[in-house]
Amino acid sequence: MRARLRAAATLVVATVALTGCGGAGDSSGGGSAGGAVTVFAAASLTESFTRLGRDFEAAHPGTSVVLNFAGSAALAAQINQGAPADVFASAATANMATVTEAGHADGDPAVLVRNQLVVAVPKGNPHAVAGLADLSRPGVKVALCAEQVPCGAAARTALDAAAVTLAPVTLERDVRGALSKLRLGEVDAALVYRTDALAAAAEVTAVEFAESARAVNDYPIVALRDAPNPDGARAFVAYVRSDRGRAVLTGAGFQAP
Repeated sequence: MRARLRAAATLVVATVALTGCGGAGDSSGGGSAGGAVTVFAAASLTESFTRLGRDFEAAHPGTSVVLNFAGSAALAAQINQGAPADVFASAATANMATVTEAGHADGDPAVLVRNQLVVAVPKGNPHAVAGLADLSRPGVKVALCAEQVPCGAAARTALDAAAVTLAPVTLERDVRGALSKLRLGEVDAALVYRTDALAAAAEVTAVEFAESARAVNDYPIVALRDAPNPDGARAFVAYVRSDRGRAVLTGAGFQAP
């Protein structure tokens, strides 16, 4: 089966209506699994986890992976409010901490990968953006993530490190929102993760900047304590942490922890 994507709002509505780990060096993922495995994952993991979901289903006949992508803060809030999920993969340790501190983690989260910011600009870089300071020039429209989400918090750290003050024209709920504004031509630049710019390389150019090294995000993953499918949850976490899973992630531009 192919991995199915469901919007966060759909899952929350469904929740109301219904209620109202393997090692990183393992090459196969191991573990038993069956039925649906619901994975809440940061928006920047969309391409990688979509592929990993398909691969996991192929390696575990009888399973289906249901992927819910959104900003990590929104996902953490949904989990803490009782939304049914088996696995949580966050784009920052702070959002994972809100879930673990609420007692929803089955064991300790493991850092899966890391990511850094770039300045995404249209192909050809028409505004000749070479670094963060260029984003403050008059007439340059910039999209950022809201500071409550990991890409926004990282952007604030990088901008402070560069002593650059911006007046963004939009603050988005997740990194895909910021990238979408650029792809639609509504802004001239967006601060996004390196992996997101790489996924959109046919349309955008990634401009690296030194201050991104001050704002590296760790991506922790954990099976959830009240998982509807605990065996599937543990098997999926083991799979994405295996050599095979890490190869997919690093191939998408993520850094090994």
